[in-house]
Amino acid sequence: MTSITLDATSSTATTAALPPAPKRRRSRQTGIYIALTVLATIGLLPYLFVFGTSLKSNEQFAKDYWLPSWPLHLENYGTAWGQIQPYMITSLVVAAASIVGIVALSLLAGFVLARFEFPGRTFFFTLVIALMMVPGIASLIPLFVMMRDLGMLNTIWVLIIPHIAAGSVLGTILMKTFIEGIPQEIFDAARIDGAGTARLFRSIMMPLSLPVIGTVSLITVIGVWNDFFWPLLTITQNELKTVSVGLIFFQGQAGTDYGPMFAGYLLASLPLLLLFTFLSKYFLAGVQGGLPGSH
Repeated sequence: MTSITLDATSSTATTAALPPAPKRRRSRQTGIYIALTVLATIGLLPYLFVFGTSLKSNEQFAKDYWLPSWPLHLENYGTAWGQIQPYMITSLVVAAASIVGIVALSLLAGFVLARFEFPGRTFFFTLVIALMMVPGIASLIPLFVMMRDLGMLNTIWVLIIPHIAAGSVLGTILMKTFIEGIPQEIFDAARIDGAGTARLFRSIMMPLSLPVIGTVSLITVIGVWNDFFWPLLTITQNELKTVSVGLIFFQGQAGTDYGPMFAGYLLASLPLLLLFTFLSKYFLAGVQGGLPGSH
């Protein structure tokens, strides 16, 4: 009886020593929020520096390198927009054409590799995976010679075709993996109802593959927007330069106008920021091989 009393007393004391579960959970969540806030602040520091510098004149930039200064030079954004607008249009055209080409090729290849049995299917898919191991810099000179011999230098096609060729490799892998996750019963039921291969592709596979199509599209836009060396190497006509190359025109022989230059950096990054803000869930769902909200 004494032992039972002591155990009960000890259990009561232990329970009383521990904070309530909701309190511990709130403390843990508070710690997580603080840690995430610190990480987000550190990650945003470069953007805050770019934003602050985009509102300065050269004199303010030299005087207050890190701190904000007044008056704010909002006209820097007008100057930057007038400079980079033609280059952003070129980048949008290249990105749109590349997305159409990559999605068409990789969706068709992924559908065939995922849903049809034929000799050499594994071998062909292995070849596609092997292409991922070739570094881009290794194919730079052969690709340049090929484009030169085909007479495509200083044309819009020299920007589009290499992106389609390179993007179709990763696109095919993502598409095949995603399409294999679609239940085969859906295709079997459609075939029983009389649907042919073209109808299966158009009416069943394409609508269900929208998440991975969005993922491939976002990856393509990022690749086009961040590609600097290839447009600089193959394009000399000013009207065909992309935005990544156009930004270097803020650095002239007479000096660098830092305010408009950093304003141009922010304006050039806005399309990617908006795409990730509104389509991030589709991007994650496509990478994970499911529908938005399924993971």
